[in-house]
Amino acid sequence: MIANYIDEFIMLCAGLWMTGVGFGYFQLTAEVKPGNQPWWMQIVAQFKWMGPLLIIIAVFLAVYSPG
Repeated sequence: MIANYIDEFIMLCAGLWMTGVGFGYFQLTAEVKPGNQPWWMQIVAQFKWMGPLLIIIAVFLAVYSPG
């Protein structure tokens, strides 16, 4: 039971980090280097919706987990 909450806490932290990077609150060290590959910048742009989705999933699992 405690392991489930630890897993959801890690998911919540990852979602917060992804949201922060996607909206520009945090900067990745890879973004500073000149000549970034375009696929990397597209992935980082997707963090705007993946981060909040991960937060919603983590909260849902924490609330509705059996036990």
